[in-house]
Amino acid sequence: MTSTASHSTDRPADLVIECRVEGGAEEERALLVPRGELVQGCVDPLAEALAGLPPGIGRIDVDMRHVVFMDTAGLQFLDLLNGHGRRQSLPVTTGHWRGQPRRTLELTGLDPDDPLRGPEHDLQQEVDQLRHAIVSRPVIDQARGVLMAVHSCTSEEAWDILREASQLSNTKLRAVAEAVTASAGSDGPAPPPKVRAALRAAVRTATGRHGR
Repeated sequence: MTSTASHSTDRPADLVIECRVEGGAEEERALLVPRGELVQGCVDPLAEALAGLPPGIGRIDVDMRHVVFMDTAGLQFLDLLNGHGRRQSLPVTTGHWRGQPRRTLELTGLDPDDPLRGPEHDLQQEVDQLRHAIVSRPVIDQARGVLMAVHSCTSEEAWDILREASQLSNTKLRAVAEAVTASAGSDGPAPPPKVRAALRAAVRTATGRHGR
């Protein structure tokens, strides 16, 4: 059996959620496919989609590949999914995160391959972290631009360099980005020694990976 339905609201992001119910007599699976942005109001079409699922659903899988942007509301979207799964005692998964939404999950410390891991997972802390990450985004983007200009690397490679340098030096990503950005000025200070060493190692890894 397979059925489909779409749920949308008149929001700036125009989030649409396609619902498919698949399976046989023993157990049916609901596949939700959101399309658009996870911003303010995104929980409304999700709540509508979940409420419209037929009884007897054994699991819910959410394919996120068509979500192109998320902010703090994206974690409220995940929190609603997580709570629905607990209340209905059924497994809920999300997968195929790409681009900016995937990087945003990484910034909060969530596993983009399984951000709902753990039946008692509370996303409030991650919501607060994500708000901070979004405030931090301009300086991080600036730092990526500096690295791209200095090392002739791509935007994704610059992101990898920042993230690896943060991990190697045990320094917050924002602090690494601020150090890189400040050092780009004509009289700007050099990054702290441990950040400098971590950046050198991260650049070597990135350039070696791509044969440069």
